[in-house]
Amino acid sequence: MKKYKCPIPTVDIIIEIERENGQEGIILIKRKNPPHGWALAGGFVDYGESLEEAAVREAKEETSLDIKLKSQFHTYSDPKRDPRKHTISTVYVATAQGRPKAQDDAQDIGIFTEEEINFPLAFDHQKILADYFKQKNNYY
Repeated sequence: MKKYKCPIPTVDIIIEIERENGQEGIILIKRKNPPHGWALAGGFVDYGESLEEAAVREAKEETSLDIKLKSQFHTYSDPKRDPRKHTISTVYVATAQGRPKAQDDAQDIGIFTEEEINFPLAFDHQKILADYFKQKNNYY
């Protein structure tokens, strides 16, 4: 019997949140595990779990926040997007309230404006956020 290798489904979440000063930003986590660096919250979809359930769970595990999904943004499938293995990520846009705390495999956490994200991000998250900000800026 022939064995097939299939890509692994993941989710990433663009979490929009207001800073204490009232300015809107995006939550990024600093990863504890390789590949290291700053990234969107997200992770692998568990067996028996919907993409939406995975997004809510991963956001809670990494940021300590309960999120509200606003929309499905886009799916990214470049086989090289994750250096560990071939993944396909469905990206969601969500909102949250409160103060995020780094948990699980997040070493640190921050709320960043578009202008402040001028450093490399893990995976293809630079492209994801460039697409997000381009679309967002075209609507407002």
